[in-house]
Amino acid sequence: MQPPKKLHEDWIAVILAFLTIGLVIAGLRPALPRYSWSSGGDLWHQISDTANLLKAGTLFLWVLGSLLLARFLARDYQPAALFRGLVTIVLISLLAQLITSNKQLKDLGLEVVLFSLLLGLFISNVIGLPAWVKPALQTELYIKIGLVLLGTNVIFGDILEAGLLGIIQSVLVVFTVWYFTFWLCKMLGLDDEFRMMISSAVSICGVSAAIATSGAIEGDNKKLSHVISLVMIVAIPMMLFMPYIANWAGMSPAVAGAWLGGTIDTSGAVVAAGTVLGKEALKYATIVKFSQNVLLGIAAFLISLYWSYNKKKANYEKPTLRTIWDRFPKFVLGFMAASLLFSFVLPAPVVAAVKGPLKELQTYWFALAFTCIGLETTFKDIFSMENGKPALAFIIAQLFNIFFTLIVAYLVFK
Repeated sequence: MQPPKKLHEDWIAVILAFLTIGLVIAGLRPALPRYSWSSGGDLWHQISDTANLLKAGTLFLWVLGSLLLARFLARDYQPAALFRGLVTIVLISLLAQLITSNKQLKDLGLEVVLFSLLLGLFISNVIGLPAWVKPALQTELYIKIGLVLLGTNVIFGDILEAGLLGIIQSVLVVFTVWYFTFWLCKMLGLDDEFRMMISSAVSICGVSAAIATSGAIEGDNKKLSHVISLVMIVAIPMMLFMPYIANWAGMSPAVAGAWLGGTIDTSGAVVAAGTVLGKEALKYATIVKFSQNVLLGIAAFLISLYWSYNKKKANYEKPTLRTIWDRFPKFVLGFMAASLLFSFVLPAPVVAAVKGPLKELQTYWFALAFTCIGLETTFKDIFSMENGKPALAFIIAQLFNIFFTLIVAYLVFK
């Protein structure tokens, strides 16, 4: 029997994500271990708890099974090497979850993906990455699966219920900030790939947009990892300080929430920052961020169209619809399909029952992905690549985003 034809990684991510959705709807719902501690004794008791050990083991087997299927579809069979590396990545991600479950850190709203990244960076920069871990460093696959699952939580009804104002703000901010960042990167002499990825990351929705843009332009993976690291590092001070600035400035909950949702680049960080300001601010922050997530599919299509027609090499054939289709990141279609499925097709009781478990699985895939990003990144690369110009461009563009979004939020929600 002949093995199936090799599939593109985007399609593999979509298949795995929808297989996950189907299994969760059918009743198979693995959950993250539950930890909450303030002392070493509490921590050890919860680590050794049988229920938590079973949950951790089930998630490991879930991911291992998913990756073995991914390797089969890609016709790349290295199960032994995959197993050794995955054990390490899962343990690092579990350690990140243990850290964020500390009661004092919980009050700050810090995310597991942040500590997954930081632990990975520590190992990569201080200890060194063992070669046997590398086969399991499937960063883009992990993120793409998580992004398709993210679509299950982007419900069009929730966005429309909050009114047209959040969508108007999102459109204004995304297009203005994108073009400013694109111009700024050009002024700093960055190449076209960096310009596209940084512009999308700053203006749309951070990591998700960077991945989608890289897929649309067939970008360099090293540049993509660089941009993702910048997104996460810059999001930390924004998440911590922007809520307090909003309080100090006396912003209304609607303005403050719209400001946070339009500027902070990761959905989890948006929720953490919005929670500090209360339920009303969190509502508007979430709606604006989800509105930007919805724009991801449109942006990916426009970027693939632009790249196909304007970035032709010498002797490159005239772009066709097939060219655009080949460049379009297919996992974005999965994201949109999942959103439409949960918005308009599935019964409300089913959606309510499975959104939580799917959100946890999405978080787990993202945690694994950010562990990999940290393991693949060195601080020397972050601050020395292109003489630090990508980092400078990202920071300046994010500052512009902060001030411009604040002005738009005041105009729209005042």
